[in-house]
Amino acid sequence: MTEPKRIAILGSTGSIGTQTLAVIRQHPEDFIVEVLTAQNNADLLIEQALEFTPNAVVIGNESLYAQVRDILQPKDIKVYAGIKAIAQIVEMESIDLVLTALVGYSGLIPTVNAIKARKQIALANKETLVVAGEIITALAKENRVNIYPVDSEHSAIFQCLIGEFHNPIEKIILTASGGPFRGKDKTFLETVTREQALKHPNWDMGAKITIDSASLMNKGLEVIEAKWLFGLKTEQIDVVVHPQSIIHSMVQFEDGSIKAQLGLPDMRIPIQFALSFPDRLKSDFERFDFMNYPQLTFEQPDLKTFQNLQLAYDALAKGGNAPCVLNAANEIAVAAFLNKEVGFLEMSDLIGETLVKAEFIAHPNLEDYVETDKRARKITKELITNKV
Repeated sequence: MTEPKRIAILGSTGSIGTQTLAVIRQHPEDFIVEVLTAQNNADLLIEQALEFTPNAVVIGNESLYAQVRDILQPKDIKVYAGIKAIAQIVEMESIDLVLTALVGYSGLIPTVNAIKARKQIALANKETLVVAGEIITALAKENRVNIYPVDSEHSAIFQCLIGEFHNPIEKIILTASGGPFRGKDKTFLETVTREQALKHPNWDMGAKITIDSASLMNKGLEVIEAKWLFGLKTEQIDVVVHPQSIIHSMVQFEDGSIKAQLGLPDMRIPIQFALSFPDRLKSDFERFDFMNYPQLTFEQPDLKTFQNLQLAYDALAKGGNAPCVLNAANEIAVAAFLNKEVGFLEMSDLIGETLVKAEFIAHPNLEDYVETDKRARKITKELITNKV
């Protein structure tokens, strides 16, 4: 890399954000932190800004603005507040690449604005493509913006496709760890707790994505994301459970050959690749040793017990605004589960009922997606209220 890339990190205090800064800390000659944003964690945002001295920071929660401003403005760091400011800051002329690590639907509008401003995108916010994949990919093509996947599975597919873009894909195979409840039946799942669901066997992630992983909704969202990232049909996307999380995903080509990307479950690897592409930068991350993993195993996902994955496939096949409804309902259901308002299996029931009740729009525009998200959330909240 010749000139250092100037990076904006949306969601710098979350799991992906902090690991991104860990990567940048190892490569100060290759990356400059231009913008940091956070929603509520003002203390950590301040700490990060004092270390990396960005041009600007944004705190989403406006009530925390004064706290952040009083410490950072004397250090010549610009401070802004509010959701609109997060969506606008990505348009700064000095930014080369925007890493979107916001949670859920909140990443949509900032990503749209960044693409319109012709910023390259490192996408950790899969919900952006789940909600509005057709619009996002068309917008990226129109503005000649590359979207580099940060999810380990999509990074794996991307890495397998380098040098193969002229060769048609027969199918891709996304791997899933199976989460903490792999092999469990519905009787067991009826009584699982929030604390049990938050104990992922392999990955260190935020609360929302960890619950999604436990319910297999995360894999369902990744199926939808993969369609738009790689231009695939629903039937070209398979999922297999791979408990060791060493093979991160695979591509099968038309001659029957399969390419796989392997490595230890460490999110810093796909983050670094998204930031540095097309280069591979040296790292001191722990190396994979085959002798420590003499067996790599695979299973079919249990779609009857873990219905969220099937719901995602169904929403993708239906098209239109159905994936947007799925995502909105899931975000509300997960929040309710984390607040101990509903049980683990009830999340799937809520999502399924919302998909039935929500208005279907076959060819939505961006405004339709925004309205769909609001309406679907309202439906799910009403269903929760009626259950309680």
